[in-house]
This record gives sequence, structure tokens and C-alpha cells, in this order.
Amino acid sequence: MQIVGPYLLFIGDATDALSIKMARGVADFRPELCIGEMQVEGCQVTTGLPQLTIAEAVAKGAKTFVLGFANSGGVLDPKWHPYILEALAAGMDVVSGLHEKMADVPALAEAAQHNNVKLLDIRHPDGEFKTGTAEPRQGKRLLTVGTDCSVGKMYTSLSLEKAMKDKGIDVDFRATGQCGILIAGQGVAIDCVISDFISGATESLSPDNSEGHWDIIEGQGSLSHPAFAGVSMGLLHGSQPDALVICHALNRHHMRGLPNTKFPSLQETIELNVQAAKLTNPNVKVAGIAVNTSSVSVEEGRAICQQISEELSLPCVDPVRDGCDAIVERLQQEF
Repeated sequence: MQIVGPYLLFIGDATDALSIKMARGVADFRPELCIGEMQVEGCQVTTGLPQLTIAEAVAKGAKTFVLGFANSGGVLDPKWHPYILEALAAGMDVVSGLHEKMADVPALAEAAQHNNVKLLDIRHPDGEFKTGTAEPRQGKRLLTVGTDCSVGKMYTSLSLEKAMKDKGIDVDFRATGQCGILIAGQGVAIDCVISDFISGATESLSPDNSEGHWDIIEGQGSLSHPAFAGVSMGLLHGSQPDALVICHALNRHHMRGLPNTKFPSLQETIELNVQAAKLTNPNVKVAGIAVNTSSVSVEEGRAICQQISEELSLPCVDPVRDGCDAIVERLQQEF
């Protein structure tokens, strides 16, 4: 699934910054792909991009209208249909990361066909996948894994890609979720792949490459989360990672959405993920720890990262606040 830039990011009447993570992610990491944002009355958040109408964006060269918001249940509210129809009539493809498919709405499907443009429901993979083979592949691979879901695996992966490119390393970000796909322009929404084919889909996402090339594979879920461990395991086996980066968020006391669960330690998470990853790459090693310290001050966050680094003998950083150079240096030295 290929997405053509530039984008107009539609955030509707969103009032919660977390609800526009699709738009914020691409605005933060691929600003060169963004013409601007479009909002409607009642919106209380912004990506900081210029405010444009659909007509203004098309005049500036926009090719794709992005539904940059999420909601509970991933429902495509009918109140957004007129804006989608306007974008289709203007010759734009439309991207959605919601669970409900635009293609299942007859009026939208007919308008897309009439205007010879695409409805890209990126949460729903349209490729055919095989089961995993565990056949060795040339090139190097890093997978981000986590103590929980929603701890920053995508932001860590993208921060690693940026830091590695800054050092002249041959590297690509491989997206496995709808936000990552929008940022990368391609990828596979791995949590919507039938379970038997997750590892095979991950293998196809990161094929053979040159010996010095790195693929940074975006992690999903957590082996410690009762609801999402399945997709995490498939990614571990299919990516055959040479390196793991453990992602963690401060001040969590149970798995997200499950108040009666025990939260794993970093050491437990390392042991669990390394053991699982060894099935397809016996030489896998942990390259570092990435911590979301946004719940504390910058100074306190850095002190906590330093303490974790000393305890685990691994580089530990907040990728957003401090970058990933320390982890990249370890990759250059030991992998």
C-alpha cells in the first residue's frame, strides 16, 4: 500500500491531543510531506501546520487527504463523509486508519471510482501473506519492544532512524501500524493480519538487503500484555532481530486498560523478549532502553535514565527529549 504526498491532515473537531496521533506523528516526523491541516468548528488542538481548505491544499499540490484522528472503536462518523466526498471530487486520495472502512460506504466507494482516486483504509492490509519460514535474511534488523502497549515504540523507532541517518548509516523505518504507515508512506498494519501470517508478513516487510543496511521495525503491543502478546510474538519471530530496544513509560502500575494486572520490570521484559526472539535469531542482543519520561521533569527523567543505564549496563535515553545517539553508538560498536 503506497501513499502519495503531499498530505492535507484533517483533524475535524478534535478536542484531545491524543486523538490526533495520526496527524501529529506525520507532522512531527515527516513535515516535508505535509501541506497543512484542516479543522472544523469546535476543534481545540492543532499540529501547528498552516490552516487550509481542501481547495487551497489542492492548489498547493496536495495529493492525499488524511483522516488524522482516532476515536473509541475506530468508527467513521457520517458527519465526515461530506469532507471525504469533497476531497475525492478534488482529485485527492483519502487515507484512514480507522477500523471502519471507507470502502464499505457505498457513496464514498462510488465517488472514488468516479473520480479515479483511491480510498486507502491502511488499517486493513490488502496484500496476500505467507506463513513465516525463519529463513536467514541478509542485512541487519532492530525491533522495538515494550513493557506495555503505547509506551513509545513508534517514536523510538523513528528517533533511531533519524539518529542513524544523521550518522550516515544506511537505514529504513519499517511501519507496522497505521500511524507509522502514514509516516513511512507504506507498510503493513500487522495487528490486522490473520495470526497465522503475522511472522510471514513481517518477513516480507523486511526482506534481504545489503550487509550493512539496518531495518528499524516498529513494534506493537507487549509480550506482557494479555490482550496484545500475540502480535508482539509474531513480530519477534518474523523480524528475526539482531537488536532489540526495550521501550518503557514511567509511572505505570498495571498493563494499559487492565487494572488487575501486574506491570513487568525492565529485567523481566528483557528476559522474556530475548528468549522469544532467539527462536529465529539465536544471536539477538538488547541494544538499549528507551523511556518515555514525559510524566516527570526533564532533570528527573535524565536522572532516572542514568540510574537504569547503570543498573542494566545498557544505554538508556528518552528518545523525544534527548535523542537516541547513545543507543546508536552501541549499535555501531557491538552489532
